[in-house]
Amino acid sequence: MSVVALVPAAGRGVRLGEPLPKAFVELGGRTMLTRAVEGLRKSGAVDRVVVIVPPELVQSVAADLGRSDDVDVVAGGSERTDSVRAGLLAAGDAEFVLVHDAARALTPPAMIARVVDELKAGGAAVIPVLPVTDTIKSVDVLGTVTGTPLRSELRAVQTPQGFSTDLLRQAYAAGDLTAAGNLATDDAGLVERLGVSVRTIAGHVHAFKITTPLDLVLARALLSAESQDGI
Repeated sequence: MSVVALVPAAGRGVRLGEPLPKAFVELGGRTMLTRAVEGLRKSGAVDRVVVIVPPELVQSVAADLGRSDDVDVVAGGSERTDSVRAGLLAAGDAEFVLVHDAARALTPPAMIARVVDELKAGGAAVIPVLPVTDTIKSVDVLGTVTGTPLRSELRAVQTPQGFSTDLLRQAYAAGDLTAAGNLATDDAGLVERLGVSVRTIAGHVHAFKITTPLDLVLARALLSAESQDGI
């Protein structure tokens, strides 16, 4: 049961406010991308990692990650969906794929392994989640509240998201994913449209997505604390 992890890293990530693309911002002397790849490898549950980057960065990223039989670097596209498609092509005959955000650079390897365990136990689609602590409101285009979903039924979704490779390929083949009204904010959303049940496992607070300057401050503080503790 081979497992390939896809790491789309071709986006700009402008909300972080850094001059570099988000995946290449450093945390404790290593880029988010490098840390994300290291976490996947340390999980012991991934056979190969496919990193998808802007075409002009393929060679430099491959050099940074080092020559290895279990890491490939391929060119992505202008949209995240294009990059995942490129990763799926590079995944070959893998039975399972994980799709992991490079910006979730501090994701614990043990959580990654649990996603894979759930796939191998029979789950066609598996995602890590955390309970939502804030009250959530739905609003219309004018900013008027239209409803208050039950917080007990809401979860914040993390990565890696795991899938049967054939299932995710089927989801990506189903129509124009960039058309108005057809956008999904994660890969599990595409699979849900096929009527497939998505299983959840407990996520981890350290698997947060480093998206804003405040997130970056938190990530660096966590790494500093771990270093002081000798972890």
